[in-house]
Amino acid sequence: MTQVHDPYPRVTATDHLPDADRRLFRQFGWGPASSPTHRLIHHPIEEYAAAHPAAVAVEHLGETLTYGQLDRHAERLAGVLAGFGVGPGDSVGLFLRRSLPMTVGLLGTLKAGAAYVPQDVGVAPAAQLRHVMRTARTKVVLTASDVAGLVPVPEGVALVNVDEVMSGALPAGPAQAARRAAAGRRPAVPDDACYVLFTSGTTGTPNGVVVTHRNVCNLLLTEPGGLGIRPGLAVAQLLNIAFDMASWEILGCLAHGATLLIRGRDIAATAERADVLIATPTVLSRIDPARCTRVRTVAVAGEPCPRPIADTWAGAADFYNCCGPTETTIVNTMHRHTPGTRLTIGRPTPNNTVYVLDDRLSPLPMGEVGEMWAGGDCVSAGYLDNPALNTERYAPDPFRGGGAMMFRTRDLGRWTPEGELEHLGRTDDQVKVRGFRVELDSVSAVLESVPGCRQAVTLRRDERSLVSFVTPADVDTDAARRAVSAALPYYCTPAEVHALDALPVTARGKTDRAQLHRLAAAGPVPAPAPVMSAVAQGVVS
Repeated sequence: MTQVHDPYPRVTATDHLPDADRRLFRQFGWGPASSPTHRLIHHPIEEYAAAHPAAVAVEHLGETLTYGQLDRHAERLAGVLAGFGVGPGDSVGLFLRRSLPMTVGLLGTLKAGAAYVPQDVGVAPAAQLRHVMRTARTKVVLTASDVAGLVPVPEGVALVNVDEVMSGALPAGPAQAARRAAAGRRPAVPDDACYVLFTSGTTGTPNGVVVTHRNVCNLLLTEPGGLGIRPGLAVAQLLNIAFDMASWEILGCLAHGATLLIRGRDIAATAERADVLIATPTVLSRIDPARCTRVRTVAVAGEPCPRPIADTWAGAADFYNCCGPTETTIVNTMHRHTPGTRLTIGRPTPNNTVYVLDDRLSPLPMGEVGEMWAGGDCVSAGYLDNPALNTERYAPDPFRGGGAMMFRTRDLGRWTPEGELEHLGRTDDQVKVRGFRVELDSVSAVLESVPGCRQAVTLRRDERSLVSFVTPADVDTDAARRAVSAALPYYCTPAEVHALDALPVTARGKTDRAQLHRLAAAGPVPAPAPVMSAVAQGVVS
């Protein structure tokens, strides 16, 4: 990671804190020490395939791959990639749709020592695919024959159809020879990239985040990040492959010998057959827990979880409310929720830290609201080709030292007396209305306490007013406004509350705030049907 200058004044001491808070700063902020079972995330998959080749690894639309088949196809593909000169330090585009070839492409890339760069070709526009290939410097793009025409391959980049490798259409001999030749190259190491995820940039240009094997193994191969996944269980694969939580679904499942159920168009049908669900709250809100009798573990992240959703699912399964941006490797805090108790984002996961700091990076007393900085083995290797943003968001960890880095999450939080973190919105979710600072998530939290309300989103409509959207469509919007008026200052009360059947979602399963802004700006909110069609378009991608 390239640093250009250090914009943060260094305050490393905790002497200003009361004695009790100095102790709690470390007691609360440091996650437990734990050693992952492996150092490279594909190694446990290979080991399980060798020991249990007949076990079903992946299922999609009635077709399956056993672990033995998955490993053989991926090994063959790794040879093909090696023939193109792909090895440690390289990136391979994984541009396709949910499918069996998707898992072969992912594992084959890791076997070659390279990092996979996932994009859903059914959602990502051509300009974004070109940006991803250029920024990640991909030598090869893996796709499938039915969607290869959607990939704008520039000169110098090879296009490989994974399904043709699986069928034997590409000759095995040269691939195997290339694989043997590649054996002389250095092997992959824990600090090599495992995948590169492209997140939404502040200027509209996606930023590539480099996530290493060390980062991934630290979450998926320790508990609670492993979610108790084991052979004999089924994990639903519901999310867009370009979203980092999809890596939790796919790698978290296969690294523990379970069966990955890749969904088709019907999300609920797949969820109902699964033992483990990993989703955003918005996606989870569209699944009926009463029909998911097999589900024993649920983990949500990606956006704040409404309390009603957490209480409902926690009554039937082990429910984990989690938090963490892509830059801290999927999630870096987890909380197992009990219905009727305070909903928090929990504590740091193993080998990780969370600090609640002021704008001088000085630790705040316990219970005070500040910005959360994440440290430890979760901290990714940084952004591709963006040294200025690296310097803004990553900084040397003054509390751990030894070259350790920490990441500025832009999430606001505070410690509870029990040593758990309350998520209080984001620094960029703080807006000014009538000259007063308002945290939008605090307004939404009150709305979600109204009887019958499952989910709420609040936006700033203009400098004088807010607008909120709630689900489902039969929520009493007048009662919702009165609830905010009774709980918060007058300037926090939304000028309008609109009830919809469902909130629109992005392709990555998060609430589509941009579409809600458009609805709010258009005047009277139309009937929920257009929103539902947007939901279908985003989630089914």
